[in-house]
Amino acid sequence: MLTEIRIESLGAISAATAEFGQGLTVLTGETGTGKTMVVTGLQLLGGARADATRVRSGADRAVVEGRFTTVDLDEAAAAQIDDILDSSGAERDEDGSVIASRSVSRDGPSRAYLGGRSVPAKSLSSFTTELLTLHGQNDQLRLMRPEQQRNALDRFADVGSRLERYRKLRDAWQSARRDLVERRNHARELAQEADRLKFALNEIDAVDPEPGEDDALLADIRRLSELDALREAAASARGALSGALDDSGAAAEFPGEPRSAADLLGQAKAALAATDDATLRALADQLDEALAVVSDAARELGDYLFQLPADASALDTKLARQADLRTLTRKYAADIDGVLQWARQARTRLAQIDVSEEALTSLQRRVDELAVQLAEAATDLSKLRRQAAKRLAKAVSAELSGLAMANAELAVSVTTAAANDDNPAALRLPSGELVHAGADGIDQVEFGFAAHRGTTVLPLSKSASGGELSRVMLALEVVLATSARRSAGTTMVFDEVDAGVGGRAAVQIGRRLARLAHTHQVIVVTHLPQVAAYADVHLVVDTIGADGASAVRRVEGADRVAELARMLAGLGDSDSGRAHASELLEAARAEISSSP
Repeated sequence: MLTEIRIESLGAISAATAEFGQGLTVLTGETGTGKTMVVTGLQLLGGARADATRVRSGADRAVVEGRFTTVDLDEAAAAQIDDILDSSGAERDEDGSVIASRSVSRDGPSRAYLGGRSVPAKSLSSFTTELLTLHGQNDQLRLMRPEQQRNALDRFADVGSRLERYRKLRDAWQSARRDLVERRNHARELAQEADRLKFALNEIDAVDPEPGEDDALLADIRRLSELDALREAAASARGALSGALDDSGAAAEFPGEPRSAADLLGQAKAALAATDDATLRALADQLDEALAVVSDAARELGDYLFQLPADASALDTKLARQADLRTLTRKYAADIDGVLQWARQARTRLAQIDVSEEALTSLQRRVDELAVQLAEAATDLSKLRRQAAKRLAKAVSAELSGLAMANAELAVSVTTAAANDDNPAALRLPSGELVHAGADGIDQVEFGFAAHRGTTVLPLSKSASGGELSRVMLALEVVLATSARRSAGTTMVFDEVDAGVGGRAAVQIGRRLARLAHTHQVIVVTHLPQVAAYADVHLVVDTIGADGASAVRRVEGADRVAELARMLAGLGDSDSGRAHASELLEAARAEISSSP
């Protein structure tokens, strides 16, 4: 739920804060005061494209900030929100709410923030999409598009799992088909490529390199090239630490030779340890640690000397091995690890370009199996849509009857998209019909509309006026919301959904919005007092100051009656206007209190 929105320097609004409650909230005000800027701000929070022209004149940037709570969401929706927040590194506020914001610079790029973290606009959109449904006047036009009509039917039918299964099978089917076509059409080129890969892999396998072998071999060659010098340095250091070495590598004592570091440290330690002075005895402990270090170093030097080869005869063998490895690194990669990676990729590619008759037959069998599975999934999805289409048409028509369109009828048709043999996505159904397997199925969905029963039902784009289209969209949203296909606790925003209607139809729209607000937070920008009278919260956008800046205020009591009177006929200051507004408000309250 959206609890608060703060807007700075957006359109007509210089700085404004609006607080929203549960139920139905309406935004009213004179034309040009900036009511729609609230919706524009929510669209920015929804990830819409930032338009620098929306920045208020004289300001460097516009800022929109929204505070959302998620306590009313169901378990699945709440878990999805938590995943989005975790992946973005966003944090909740102290009260558990989440702050989302968007800034639009006049000269630079826009910025998006979620839970105190800078995020891409797409990440902000993924968060708000779960919480907000925005319906502007352009959405009414989008409802005329076939893909939007199919999406509405899919929401009502709850096709999520079946559509996902269909799409996975379609991806696998198309991938296998492309592979088969490529192998058949380019058999000669692929066979030549396979020969080159086999030759290269045989060459690599003949050398049989080990990971990191080139680096280890280089170290060995350097050691063998300097064998005498290394032996002399190690022996000298070993002798200095713990005594000279004889031919077997054991320590040997020679008269007149300098005493080893170990002997001298041991003598010093014994001298200090023999005293009763605490300071000297502490120094003796330090010498004990030094003696241990010297002993360890001497032992490691002894191991090093023992592992050195007796002569440099192995050098030629290692140089020859190095030459073999360099042959590979010149051809396939910069080092042996890269050569091994290249070989793994080459083996994968070789398995993919097998153009033998057995491989082609096996792949064709795979394509056929996937086509059968895809046809079954497509038929299953289409059946679900056809069944839901009748229920959706009936439910929306009933809602239209309640919106002062008693004789109106909505029809929802679902037909298959035919295809010919040249179509790369042609799919043969179990019935034998050849159809186009699109990304969303094999169906074409079209909404038909007739304003009066008995007249010809025509496509919605050709038969509905602006006011009728507004009511169709509202009826559709009410049906979708009450069909439990969208989580309770989310926010639905309507920008002048009542455009082009009035009188009894306006009252019915107010009733439907109030009913929708039983399960959802509903925010409506409206010019109609009949709609505004049903609101739980009434916000007014006013022009303040000589510069034309606007602000948002909440009206209650007499102020609300005055605003409704102004909306009725511009009679906010007249007794008759106030009386009419009070009557309208009391009637709406009475109906709300008596409704279940």
